[in-house]
Amino acid sequence: MSDRLNAAQAALSAGRRDEAIEHLSAAIAEDPARTVQVYRALVVQLYNAGRFAEGEAAAAKGLERHPRDYDLLNTRGVLLRKLRRQAEAVPLFEAAIKLQPKNLAAQQNLGNVLIDLNELTKAEAMFTKLIRLEPRNSEYHRQLGRTLSKLGKIEPALVRLRTAISVKRDNADAWLDMIGILNEELRTAEAEEAIDKALAIAPNDLRLAESKAMVMRRAGDLTRCEAFLEEQLPANPNVPWIHYQLGMLVADRDRERANYHLEKAYQLDPGRLETATALVETWERSRIGDEGAFIEKAYQLALSLLPRRHEFTDAANKILTDVFVRVADYDALDAVGDFETLGRSWARHGRHTALLKQLARVRTDADRLELVEQHRIWGRDQEAAAARRKIARPAPRPADGKIRLGFMSSDLRQHPVGYFAMPLFDHVDPRFEVYVYSFNQGQPDAAQRHIESRIKAYRWWRDIGVAKAAENIAADQLDILIELGGSTHMNKLEVMAYRPAPVQASWLGYPHSAGLSTIDYFICDPFSRPTKDEYLVETPLVMPHTWLALGQQFFVDRHAIAPDMPSDRNGFVTYGTANNPHKYSREVLRQWARVVAATPGSKFAFVRPEASGESFRRNIEKQFALEGVSADRIIWRAVRGAHLPHYNDIDITLDPFPLTGGTTTTETLWMGVPLVSMVGEAFFERLSYSILSNAGFGDLCAKSLDEYLEIALKLAADVERRREFRATIRDRLRASPLGQTEQFAADFYAMVHRAVTERPGLKKTA
Repeated sequence: MSDRLNAAQAALSAGRRDEAIEHLSAAIAEDPARTVQVYRALVVQLYNAGRFAEGEAAAAKGLERHPRDYDLLNTRGVLLRKLRRQAEAVPLFEAAIKLQPKNLAAQQNLGNVLIDLNELTKAEAMFTKLIRLEPRNSEYHRQLGRTLSKLGKIEPALVRLRTAISVKRDNADAWLDMIGILNEELRTAEAEEAIDKALAIAPNDLRLAESKAMVMRRAGDLTRCEAFLEEQLPANPNVPWIHYQLGMLVADRDRERANYHLEKAYQLDPGRLETATALVETWERSRIGDEGAFIEKAYQLALSLLPRRHEFTDAANKILTDVFVRVADYDALDAVGDFETLGRSWARHGRHTALLKQLARVRTDADRLELVEQHRIWGRDQEAAAARRKIARPAPRPADGKIRLGFMSSDLRQHPVGYFAMPLFDHVDPRFEVYVYSFNQGQPDAAQRHIESRIKAYRWWRDIGVAKAAENIAADQLDILIELGGSTHMNKLEVMAYRPAPVQASWLGYPHSAGLSTIDYFICDPFSRPTKDEYLVETPLVMPHTWLALGQQFFVDRHAIAPDMPSDRNGFVTYGTANNPHKYSREVLRQWARVVAATPGSKFAFVRPEASGESFRRNIEKQFALEGVSADRIIWRAVRGAHLPHYNDIDITLDPFPLTGGTTTTETLWMGVPLVSMVGEAFFERLSYSILSNAGFGDLCAKSLDEYLEIALKLAADVERRREFRATIRDRLRASPLGQTEQFAADFYAMVHRAVTERPGLKKTA
């Protein structure tokens, strides 16, 4: 044995793994013809050290010398799985199996990879075969149970997991898998019973204790969950999972408290990826104190996690995507993953909220259709789950001459959805009884109280699970249910998969098809309607003029339009935006910069809370610099909520694309600022087009980047048009379909009446 190998052996014996790795690496570098045992030793030590990329490279190098070595083939496959490169692992495991068909390790590893790749039929066959060979192997039964669960075979999956436990009672992973399935199926009592049995066998397993809180959260039993966690805390003040679960539980209603618990959990266990990403998420969502500083902290922590991306789950990918989008770091965003891979993974794992960030990444018609399919993937899984979880449904109610209309949204309050929906509550059609369903975790405000006073019933359920919410809505015997929130914050889109009403529709809250075939209609107007039906899952239900109206309680003269134009005061034109960065992209920022570059002396204002963050500003400046626009031509206004007066400092707003403004478009017009927009094919690409066209300014909508630039420059040069726009816009909006709220309500109720009584575009059996 060489000196290098002797030194490696001595280091390993002394517990100095990193030193042993150095010696083994050097030994191979000195003589690549080393025996296979040297390569195996190096690969195993790199694996144990968590240095998976280096281990995979070493295994690949060893296989160049020893291509028929079972251990190197199998271990390299395992390392590739750790690196999330499962497809590359498959041929390695298959090669190992051919070499040693009686050695079951590679077969088990291949089965695990097939699960990862969603090749579930093949995985089922593999683990069924392994069980025939070793019927008393608890792990084989567990993995078959996991596979069957993913195939939707819930009862057979539970049978396999119970078998795994009967073979090995302390198989905590099998207990956790069983608890997880029961939890997902909303069989809460059975899940809690399983937890108690598991804890009796393994009382010190922290994962089992944590699962109890997770079951309560999933069931919507938030009050009991909080009491359980608070009960654990005094005796366990430094147990990370308790702080983690408390932080996650209270985040929607007490961000400061959530930050405290998640920061504490991270301090106690900084290596746990789930905790680190939760801290990134809570900082990114903090609307207290200096919002830009919180975003900056979230961004820096997210960057530090990127080297661990081979460990990322779909949840981690979603959280890091959110923060990288928020600060316009498109290089980091690309490192997380590509459009199709991320979108399909999020859809398969039930993360509908993540799909919103996909809209701004659409570039081609193929992307539009892929985005629809991603939503359909999510929808099919939700419908399959709802079909398994039966809810109680009352007998049809006797005809009483009324149409029962339900609106499901947690945003029918002081919120943009509330602003646009309010005319329907101000002018309720007497043929209708109106119900509202909210899951809002906040406090009631004046808008909510106003709505409550105008309708039949306002159901406010803070602590409720999806299936129970669906059952309760079904009990109201609606004729039609319209969801207004999509999967946005505090909404429960999954309820629609249960079809608690015979006719269902989407409107207002989410600018894309939800993906559920149980939603019959998608409410739009002649301008926002997609150019092709295949861009929607639902049947278009088309309003005669506009799909939204400006609620009179919100679009008032509280914020005056300054009589003079910013360009008169400043001597230069100021472009700007108040749109959310999730609508930006490299292409959008570069196009805005081209407009500024082509307008002598002009500047661009970002009216966003992110504007106080160093990295956000630096990343934006980088994109503008590529078009020759220096940093001193960018204006930063770091505000949240109080942004309307800042429009008095902007001459022209530039719309993002393909996902255009909606609320911001109405606000910019209301504040006397003309908007240049791009028109695309899908609904989310036509929001501003609809608003501008209904307001009488369709000529400000472009169909190409060159036309976008041309319209902006023409508008900048047309001082008199901009002056007249500011002086007359509010009267014009009030006189337009956007401002005729009583007519809008009449049109809306007439449309809904027709949907219920005639069901246009639907099959007779619908």
